[in-house]
Amino acid sequence: MQHPAVPELAHTTTSPIHWLATAAAVSAVVAVSSFLQPGAATAAQPGTPPVGTRTAAAPPDAAAVHFPLECGPAKILVVKKATGDLDGDGRPETVAVVRCDAGSGTPPNGVYVLTQPHEAHAKPRIVATLVDPKDRLTADDVAVRDGAVTATLLGYSSSAVPSCCPDTQDKAKWQWKGDAFVRSTPAEARSV
Repeated sequence: MQHPAVPELAHTTTSPIHWLATAAAVSAVVAVSSFLQPGAATAAQPGTPPVGTRTAAAPPDAAAVHFPLECGPAKILVVKKATGDLDGDGRPETVAVVRCDAGSGTPPNGVYVLTQPHEAHAKPRIVATLVDPKDRLTADDVAVRDGAVTATLLGYSSSAVPSCCPDTQDKAKWQWKGDAFVRSTPAEARSV
């Protein structure tokens, strides 16, 4: 039985010079690509300072904020965060969903908008309360898109409904208008 002839494939045999050439080629590609990045976006929103005058700011840190929740001996938990520029100033805000770390039931959420003051070493602060924990709502699917905050709010049809089992659902959207966040119903929630 004869085996078919297999030609010698010289290009499949590696040597140190092959590895050196490959490493040099990869390094050259990485170096060139770092210089060929796309330029910064130059479109400005109304009321924003020119691109050259602002610096990239980190979003406010929710862990550095004292939230106005009464939790007794339980801890306060930040269960969700979303960030984005909500007021068009070029600096990101943080939307924090916060609740008490209760052992059972569905503790109500507070939804807060945080901003980072311009002063160096200043702590972030709460600038708006979108959902007050006193309203007994749970915020789900919280997101920041196109300068607006959206959420699904789970609640209760009456005080007789157990806190474990929210039985109402409402879609909400908040957008900065002038000097306050205005709540509306998102368009996709109205069209059924």
